[in-house]
Amino acid sequence: MKMNFLTLFLSFFTLLSSFMKINDNGGKREVIQLGNRREIFVDYFLIDKLNGIQIVKHTPHDEGSVLNFDKPWEGIFCGYTTIIKDGEDYRAYYRGRPTADKISTNIETTCMAVSKDGIHWEKPDLGLYEINGTLKNNVILAKEAPASHNFCPLLDTNPNVKPEERYKALAGEGKSGLMAYVSPDGIHWKKLKEEAVLTKGMFDSQNVAFWSESEKCYLCYIRTWTGEGYNGFRSVGRATSTDFVHWTDPVAMTFGDTPLEHLYTQQTSPYFRAPHIYVAIGGRFLPGRQILTEEQARKLNVNPDYFKDCSDAYIMTTRGGNVYARTFMEAFIRPGIGLGNWVSRSNYPALNVVQTGTEEMSVYVNQDYAQPTAHLHRYSMRIDGFTSISAPYAGGELITKPFTFKGKELEINYSTSAAGEIRFEIQDENGVPIPGFTMDDAHPIIGNDISRVIQWKNAKDLQMLNSKTVRLRIQMKDADLYSLKFN
Repeated sequence: MKMNFLTLFLSFFTLLSSFMKINDNGGKREVIQLGNRREIFVDYFLIDKLNGIQIVKHTPHDEGSVLNFDKPWEGIFCGYTTIIKDGEDYRAYYRGRPTADKISTNIETTCMAVSKDGIHWEKPDLGLYEINGTLKNNVILAKEAPASHNFCPLLDTNPNVKPEERYKALAGEGKSGLMAYVSPDGIHWKKLKEEAVLTKGMFDSQNVAFWSESEKCYLCYIRTWTGEGYNGFRSVGRATSTDFVHWTDPVAMTFGDTPLEHLYTQQTSPYFRAPHIYVAIGGRFLPGRQILTEEQARKLNVNPDYFKDCSDAYIMTTRGGNVYARTFMEAFIRPGIGLGNWVSRSNYPALNVVQTGTEEMSVYVNQDYAQPTAHLHRYSMRIDGFTSISAPYAGGELITKPFTFKGKELEINYSTSAAGEIRFEIQDENGVPIPGFTMDDAHPIIGNDISRVIQWKNAKDLQMLNSKTVRLRIQMKDADLYSLKFN
């Protein structure tokens, strides 16, 4: 039987529609289950098309030194700092190491500073260990070599955590493996078990762990090398655990098509406003890239073994699995003005980004390593402000991938110039504007807010679109969009 033109056209249209729902991998187009998660624009996860606009990286603002490592048990080789915000309290944990000789690991300690705002810090007299003939010190762990070399604590957010194990930590090196410690208060610590819980890895850096809300397990990101032993590039492996004791063998992390670099630290941790996104603000090491002359190093009183390399801070992200997104290869924080910032192993960020104001968050960086002026610096950022979708005056637009959501409103973190604006359109999965939510229906968004709810002229809320597959079309002019979230 012959097919008429209409039947042939409809058959072709059906075939074309099916083809359009096929992605490059040969499967059906993935629909993102966004729910009511916050999305920050640190990668291309939600982005389908950009026209005239781009993802830009923002530079944190230097707020100056907040903590000097000036106690006799601290010294010029303090490092591997972890910042923890526990309710209204802030804590900084870091290695105390006054010398770099071969026996220095026997005198390494783990120290703690405290703060009520993340800006002004104090060193409490804890009286736990006698150091240099006094109990008046801020040491929370001593005489535990090699644990104090890289002791890295976490506040366990597992809903089933035991109260006496609310704080946990991993510490150790290649020969010892990583040992697990627990504490009810982050001050009094004991080993969870005598044997190492992780043994496959070099561990010669800060090895970070946390409870993943999205993956429902503990994750540990450890130091590995791309070659055998200490050969190749310093890199990262990932292990998982359901109980913090039994861990999977580490799997090597990958970095897309970006070149390998020495990632001395990686500081992978869940972003507190979007815990399904793990942000890594780590220290990039460039061995042999010498900036200081020997005379300049002597004037700064830099340890002679620590000025023939340099370092800076980078940013990358991961959403689980063994893949990092290095959206930016450029430094996240460049070394500061002055030769003291250009020595080996300086500019290494502390673990964790924490909120330090209603509109501000902070990251902390070890600076002036191997110098008498060794200290911790604070850098501030806008909330969600690692990156943004940024539009010039000429304007442009973004179209998202298909997704579903839960909620009745769309909240954004954004800024515009006085002449700029942002408009939102909701489309169906095929890119057709949904009546009531078209660009013509959208109120232009002008201003600068951490939290602003989008409105359309005749639509009260978005509940009618819950669980339906949609896209966003976002038009922008002289504006930045930092995050979005359905509530």
